[in-house]
Amino acid sequence: MAKQISKDMLINDIIEVDAGNAAILMAEGMHCIGCMAAAGETLEEAAGVHGLEADELVAKINEYLAKKQ
Repeated sequence: MAKQISKDMLINDIIEVDAGNAAILMAEGMHCIGCMAAAGETLEEAAGVHGLEADELVAKINEYLAKKQ
């Protein structure tokens, strides 16, 4: 079974699941994934700050992870 992420996961934890997730987040406009806020911010919180839909990001990342299996 492929690894999956959820919108309540911390940004750092999502990147730890697969380093390629950072590229997806950056492509969507989250260029500050390396900032201190990322350590304690969930995907849902970060998406809200950047005006993005957390559920869409979750779907894109989980699709990417599923294809890697």
